[in-house]
Amino acid sequence: MKRHPFFWGTLILLLLTFSFYSLSHSLLDEWDGEDGERIAVVDVEGLISEPDDIVEELKKHGKDPSIKGVLLRINSPGGGVAASQEIYSQILRIRRENGKKVVASMSSLGASGGYYVACAADKIMANPGTITGSIGVIMPFSNIEALMGKIGLKADVIKSGEYKDIGSPTREMTAKEREILKASIDDVYGQFVEAISQGRSMDPEKIRTLADGRIYTGRQAFEAGLIDRLGGFEDAVDFLVEIADIQGEPVIIREEEEEGLLYRLIKGDAQSFLGKSILKPLSGFQYLWEY
Repeated sequence: MKRHPFFWGTLILLLLTFSFYSLSHSLLDEWDGEDGERIAVVDVEGLISEPDDIVEELKKHGKDPSIKGVLLRINSPGGGVAASQEIYSQILRIRRENGKKVVASMSSLGASGGYYVACAADKIMANPGTITGSIGVIMPFSNIEALMGKIGLKADVIKSGEYKDIGSPTREMTAKEREILKASIDDVYGQFVEAISQGRSMDPEKIRTLADGRIYTGRQAFEAGLIDRLGGFEDAVDFLVEIADIQGEPVIIREEEEEGLLYRLIKGDAQSFLGKSILKPLSGFQYLWEY
C-alpha cells in the first residue's frame, strides 16, 4: 500500500528528534559545559510514596567522583514509612561509603517523612516560615457500619485467622485489635525517634518531648535544635560549599523534569508517564501507616 509523503515525513522527523534527544543527553552526561566542582541537587517533592527514582539518583551521584556534595531539596508533607526509610538509608550510604557531604534544604514544607529524610543529611536548613516537624505516625481508619445498616447492606467475611480483617471499615474495631495496631504504631514511632536521635545527635527522651505530632515553623525548629541553620536555597548551597570544602564557584546540576509525552510515546512508555503524572497524588492511599 502506498504511503502518503506526509506519513514518511512525520516518521523521519520523529526519528531525528529521538536521535538528537538521545545524543544530546549522552553528551551532556559527559560534559556540562562548565568548569568547577559540582553540587548535585536532588528533589524530594510531594508525597513520599515511590522512592526508587530518588534512590537511584542519589546512588548515581554517590558514585560520581565529580560530585563533591549533594543538596537535598525537600518540599514534602511526608508519606509512606518504608519509602521514607529507603531514601534515608541511601543518603546515609552515600555519606559513609562515598564520602559525600549532604545538606537538606526545606522549602515550604518538610514535615513528618520529609523531616525523617532530612535527618539523614549532615546538616539541615529551613526558611523561618517553613512548616516542619509533625513527628509521629498515623494509621487512619473509617467505620461505615452504621451507614451500611441504613441502606440495608451487610458484610460477610471469611478469614483464615482472627485478625486477618483487622481495620475493616464494615465493623467496630475490638479492644484487642486496637492494642495490636497501637503496638505496631509505637514500634514505627520508636524507629522515627531513633533515626532523629542518630541523625541529630540528640537524646531520645528530648526528641519524644518534641515528637508529639505538632508542627513547627522553621524558626521554632531551629530553637528546638531540630535544624542547624535558617535560610533558603542559596544559603543551603553556601552551607554545602562550606562543609564540603568546595573551592571556587560550584557548578549546580539538577535532574531535568520528567521527559515529555512525545518522547515517552517514541519509547513506548506513555502509560508510565501518564500514570506517574496523573495518578501519583493518589498513591498514598496504598499505605497502612504513614509518617
